[in-house]
Amino acid sequence: MSVAPEFAGKKIVMLAGPGESTNILFHALDAEFGVHRIIVETPVSQKQLLKRRAEKLGWATVLGQIAFKLAVAGPLGRASQPRLTALKQAHQLNAQPLPEDRTIRVPSVNDPACIAQLQALNPDVVVVNGTRIIAKRVLTSVPCPFLNTHAGITPLYRGVHGGYWALANNDAAHCGVSVHLVDAGIDTGGIIAQALIQPGPEDNFATYPLHQLIAGMPLLKEAVRAALRGNIQLRPAPEGTSRLWSHPTLSEYWANRRRTGVR
Repeated sequence: MSVAPEFAGKKIVMLAGPGESTNILFHALDAEFGVHRIIVETPVSQKQLLKRRAEKLGWATVLGQIAFKLAVAGPLGRASQPRLTALKQAHQLNAQPLPEDRTIRVPSVNDPACIAQLQALNPDVVVVNGTRIIAKRVLTSVPCPFLNTHAGITPLYRGVHGGYWALANNDAAHCGVSVHLVDAGIDTGGIIAQALIQPGPEDNFATYPLHQLIAGMPLLKEAVRAALRGNIQLRPAPEGTSRLWSHPTLSEYWANRRRTGVR
């Protein structure tokens, strides 16, 4: 690893949930800049997650989402492993586990322990990936920007599965990825950069997120450079209605597939 002289002594800290995308982003940023530490939170339990989702969407919708996961998302994910592997190899993505000597584990990004770790580390930039919504008290606990790569074009496709929903809406012009500042809302922070993806006929619900991650990594690296230099510049939001998207239900998925062919 060779860090540019202008960034020597600068501290990049990741704040993330566990998972392959976190591993890939860590290794990409570490090779470019050197990542000082990565703070990893314990995910919300599946039972608690479903309960919270039901409070917002209702149990009928949540049961439809569970049916989609069992009947479609799971089988698609397993069938798409060769395609996912080919994409990782083609783009030289490193998904190896995080180095334990630089990993700090906390119960939640919003736990006092996380704030204490951030303040002790005193980072120059925090890169967020795959966490629960971060409370304002955490975002203001250290005087540096928090950056996130979102799998969707914000603010039109906030929430989850932004690539899929754009295609399902016949909106390929907004099928892509955003790098933005993190605020206390859900994918509502200022937009730093955006890029589109163009999935092929062999792609589907299971592979869109990896395409978005691949397209987003160069944008994130540029955003980190700008943050370390202290010259982040925001871009205007695309025109359209801001909407928060959730997981598709089984009936929604099949209706969208019949209407658009999007898998």
